Amino acid sequence: MNQYLIPANSKKGQLIFNVFRWIDLVILLIGAFVTFILLFVIPGQSIPALFIKLLPIGVCVLLVMPVPYYHNVLVFLQELYLYYSIKNPKKLLWRGWCSKQYGQQNK
Repeated sequence: MNQYLIPANSKKGQLIFNVFRWIDLVILLIGAFVTFILLFVIPGQSIPALFIKLLPIGVCVLLVMPVPYYHNVLVFLQELYLYYSIKNPKKLLWRGWCSKQYGQQNK
């Protein structure tokens, strides 16, 4: 029986601040920039105006927020899209990076 010892944070060393990929930081910066622009463009200090002004950064923070078993919500949404739209769910094989891809199946 093969047993693998895989550190839980082996991929985190490749990330920025051990959390973000480059695309995550780009999404956050775009959301912050759009929010900054909206703070000056949209007049008013009411609750609906404040909600609209802060909506871009809120959506971006929710997209790059970490979730269990996935890197973040954005990766989860990408995987969900691929699973239900492009590939046939009956033929999609999920393989981890430590599984046996060829040879005998794990029992």
